Amino acid sequence: MSTSNDFTEANVPQQTGKAFIVTGANAGVGFEIARVLAAKGARVLLGCREQARAQDAIARIKRITPNADLVWLPLDLGDLDSVRTAAEIAAHEPRIDALINNAGVMNPPLMRTKQGFELQFGVNHLGVFALTNLLLPKLAETSGSRVVVTSSVAHLKAKIDWDDLNADTSYVKAKRYGASKLANALFFFELDRRLRAAKSPITAIGVHPGIAATSLGRHMGLAQLAGPIVGLVLNSADKGAWPALLAATGKVKPGGYYGPTGFCGVRGTAGEAERARHAEDPVLAKRLWEVSVAMTGVDSGLPPV
Repeated sequence: MSTSNDFTEANVPQQTGKAFIVTGANAGVGFEIARVLAAKGARVLLGCREQARAQDAIARIKRITPNADLVWLPLDLGDLDSVRTAAEIAAHEPRIDALINNAGVMNPPLMRTKQGFELQFGVNHLGVFALTNLLLPKLAETSGSRVVVTSSVAHLKAKIDWDDLNADTSYVKAKRYGASKLANALFFFELDRRLRAAKSPITAIGVHPGIAATSLGRHMGLAQLAGPIVGLVLNSADKGAWPALLAATGKVKPGGYYGPTGFCGVRGTAGEAERARHAEDPVLAKRLWEVSVAMTGVDSGLPPV
């Protein structure tokens, strides 16, 4: 296993006999994660909302790896009922070695989840919180299992508006995105603390993909930039997958945070990444955990540290 700050998909060891859940696996970084894991012999459950897009992704991967073991896992992180059903389906798998929480939304206009939560906080954090906690019993069946939570460089200067979590008073989409990514960082930090205190066999790790050209082009109006120019500055989807692949299959520290190690943490090979000091605040992390339990109704029973 690669232990230095130069991890790429070439460093992913053989994964035969292992099984992974990858959310948002039909496109972008999630697709690349699934592609690599399948090529390494893993069974991959593609957590996606739409069957047609999931099946298209499966067909694309099978053109590269004909014997790939792939299956669609119906999952809408914006609907807690769907999250519960997905966890129930996954629990019937013989084993789950890692849950890779990759899916998310970025900078949409004000929208709400099925349960009425602000969409970015609801999908990026609450859906991830619920899915992860529902799957902990299954993950605990496999020694060395992992939970990977995707944050973002956007968390570094973000703040959570505790008095307006649901954006009932105000909504600035970029600030809400940053807040949801700070929530991701606080979540894996607190999850790691609780898992270790409980002597769980599960390891929690955080990652970020840098700034991938795919997501920026779709959400921030940069799609018109020439590909070579984007490639000089931003990460591509396949390279954006490297931190998650490191976290899921490489040698990592429990509670560690990994991302691109090149230009300003935006692109390059994967290794340890910078996180904001307030993303490691145990008081904030505990508060978020308790609020998340109350909002989702999902409680894994992991005791506070």
